[in-house]
Amino acid sequence: MLIKQSPEKAAPKKESRPQGADKARRPQGAAKGPRPQNGDNKGQRKQGGDKGQRPPRAEKREAPVDPVVVAISRLQRHFPKAFPKNPAPKLPLKLGVLADLVQHAQALQLDEAQIKEAVKTWCDGRRYWASMVEDAPRVDLNGEPSGAVTANEARHAKRMASRNASRNAARARAEKKAQAAAEAPAAAADAATAEAPAAPAAADAAPAATE
Repeated sequence: MLIKQSPEKAAPKKESRPQGADKARRPQGAAKGPRPQNGDNKGQRKQGGDKGQRPPRAEKREAPVDPVVVAISRLQRHFPKAFPKNPAPKLPLKLGVLADLVQHAQALQLDEAQIKEAVKTWCDGRRYWASMVEDAPRVDLNGEPSGAVTANEARHAKRMASRNASRNAARARAEKKAQAAAEAPAAAADAATAEAPAAPAAADAAPAATE
């Protein structure tokens, strides 16, 4: 006969645990703490601390400007028709233009001596001498005709241009000669080194050993 076991005496069943219940669940991100920005383990690097701070750059010193150049630039700015900029050809200036310019000294912010030196420099050069052709019209500060170049003035300008060209040629020859003289000792030393006989080898110079 089969005897039915009462429910009270039935074998206890093991309670099933959900998967992963043995280990307590850790909230996401709890295993590792949040990393601080820029990292604590290496320490914060000071800006520019790895390579050191670069020393400030030395300020470039501007070359001093010739005051005559400054004065001429002001003449060109105020009277462009009488003092044209390169490469435009220069024009013969009217006789007495210096007195006209002195009247504008305050506007130019120049004194009489500075104006005189600027006009002298402007009229002393190849570009101005080339403009001094016989019967060429002279111009005032506004570029209007005022007189003409005479034959004597044209010849004088031609002589000045020829004299200036001769000086430049002589200067170029002197510089070339000085450069050749400076290079001569070095060339002579190189030639002497090339012509010197080679020293005999030590093994060839030593006498043969006797037995």
